[in-house]
Amino acid sequence: MTNPHQTTRYNPTELTDEELVARANRELLHTTVAYEELMRRYQRTLFNVCARYLGNDRDADDVCQEVMLKVLHGLRQFEGKAKFKTWLYSITYNECITQYRKEKRKRRLMDALSLDQDESEEVVESSINIVTDRASLDRWLVHVNQVDREILVLRFVAELEFQEIADIMHMGLSATKMRYKRALEKLRKSIDNPF
Repeated sequence: MTNPHQTTRYNPTELTDEELVARANRELLHTTVAYEELMRRYQRTLFNVCARYLGNDRDADDVCQEVMLKVLHGLRQFEGKAKFKTWLYSITYNECITQYRKEKRKRRLMDALSLDQDESEEVVESSINIVTDRASLDRWLVHVNQVDREILVLRFVAELEFQEIADIMHMGLSATKMRYKRALEKLRKSIDNPF
């Protein structure tokens, strides 16, 4: 007699995301093989998206850990209406926004507590240096606003389609494409006139 909790052996690297999600949902209380493969596939891109959005590796690490936990606990609720990748980056996007807001509140609090003006300027300058020392995309992301930066990161780093970006950001498809085009124009102007 076979154990109902026993799973047949398989090579997780040969399965699609959808097959891994289905297996993970069946296995999760007993084993994490399928879940681990899903996270392994997206781990690097996930970190790159977070690092570029947040501007530093420490916060990116924290957000990645939080995203992986949310996926682990939320996988059973994932209905498969969207691709797993879209669902994952939607969670990532929301976690990055949460982290960004926390940092923004922390900075506002420091200002409200009347930190020395020179000291707070140094904090801002050092965070700009972190962003500009990265690859060429990172160097120019500081020249666009937050929404445009999010669109560019999801497009170039996560390599999502415009419809997926629109779904994640709760925007219309045409509005997303228009924001993307304007953001690229701003980047081009910054590249042509770096100072």
